[in-house]
Amino acid sequence: MNVLVACEYSGSVRDAFTRGGHFAMSCDLLDTETPGLHYKGDVTHILNAGWDLMIAHPPCTHLAVSGSRWFKDKVQEQADALDFVRLLMDAPISRIAIENPVSIISSKIRKPDQIIQPWQFGHGETKATCLWLKGLPKLTPTNVVDGREARVHRMPPGPNRARERSRTYQGVAEAMAQQWGGLC
Repeated sequence: MNVLVACEYSGSVRDAFTRGGHFAMSCDLLDTETPGLHYKGDVTHILNAGWDLMIAHPPCTHLAVSGSRWFKDKVQEQADALDFVRLLMDAPISRIAIENPVSIISSKIRKPDQIIQPWQFGHGETKATCLWLKGLPKLTPTNVVDGREARVHRMPPGPNRARERSRTYQGVAEAMAQQWGGLC
C-alpha cells in the first residue's frame, strides 16, 4: 500500500506503516525527526501522486477548542485552517483519516466518525483525538490500560510544547498500521 502521512514530522505513523511492509512517506513543512522517507514541503504538491491511503494531522493551532478564548482574534487563520482541512478531506485518495483534537472541524465541516483515547492503545493518558474517516473502518482499541492522566494538558509553556503535544502515541500509530494497512 502507498501511504502518505501528511503533516507529520515525528515519523511515528510513517514508521509503523513501513514496519508493516508498506511504502510510507511522511510530509511536513519541518524536517523529520527520524530517518525515513520524508517530503519536506507543501503537501498539496504531492496529493495527486497515487496514494492508497492518507493519514493527515493538520495543524490544530487555530482549530482546537482548547484555544477557544482566542477564536475572536483569529478569524482569518481559522478560515484558512478549515480550508486546508477541506482540501485534505477532498483529496483524490480513496482512504483518508484526518486526525485532530476536539475542534471546530466538528461544527464547521462535520462531526468526527470516531473519538479515541491513548489509554485505549496502551498509554495511560487522556487526550481525546477525533478521527474523520473516508473509506476506513473505525479503529478498534488494542490495549485498554488504567492510570489515565492528562499529561499533555499539564505540559508547561515552552518552545517545544506544541511539537510535543502533537505527537501521535506509538500504540495509536501501530493500530492504524495494523488495522488499516491490510485494506488494499
